[in-house]
Amino acid sequence: MVGVSPAPDPPTQNQASFATRYAELAIEHSASRRVDIALRGLDIAISATVLCLFAPIALGIALAIRFTSGSPIFYKGARIGRSGHIFTMIKFRTLVSDAETRLGPYWGQELDRRTHNEITRLGHVLRATQLDEVPQLWNVLRGDMSIVGPRPIRPAFFEELCVEIPQYWQRLVVRPGLTGFAQTRMGREPSWAEKLAHDLEYVADRSAGLYLRLVITTGARVVRQSARGLRDVLTRSRT
Repeated sequence: MVGVSPAPDPPTQNQASFATRYAELAIEHSASRRVDIALRGLDIAISATVLCLFAPIALGIALAIRFTSGSPIFYKGARIGRSGHIFTMIKFRTLVSDAETRLGPYWGQELDRRTHNEITRLGHVLRATQLDEVPQLWNVLRGDMSIVGPRPIRPAFFEELCVEIPQYWQRLVVRPGLTGFAQTRMGREPSWAEKLAHDLEYVADRSAGLYLRLVITTGARVVRQSARGLRDVLTRSRT
């Protein structure tokens, strides 16, 4: 998960035409289910509640970013959403302000490797505790994303993956999410095809019960990982 850009990247004409090509396929296969209405209600209830609860913390983080590394406070990047809709995903910025110019062409494990040297001191803490992800709840509340679903991906990389894996466009049937089977069952190392298999399992079997199960599983995992990550950051800072 990356996090920096001086400004949101508006969709280019090529990105828009690409999204249009796949939107027709996605719309054709995304006949609305009753469960989708229930899942949207859960998205609104959970995202609104958490945003309200975290508002003081979010304000503190925003001020800390501003005073320790300047502007911008948020990372904003174009992502592919449901039915090919391109939206701007937001996160708290965790990298130096011009890192996107160096990291833009990379993805996957190579991106992870190159990102390490670009993280700010506060960014290490935000990533360790996963607090940098909190602003994405605004994307959920707006309807760009869901709490549960395939992770959003950049338009250019999505197009490459659709060429490599013809079924990859099927992720567009649902809103991209903060978490899903691919995140709770595996890390970043497995292939994109393996992750897609887990994403499509959720798309096919999605239900309110499965949604809530994944939310609870993710919540427990975030608490464990955040505690371990914060401990590691504190240990490194003392050495």
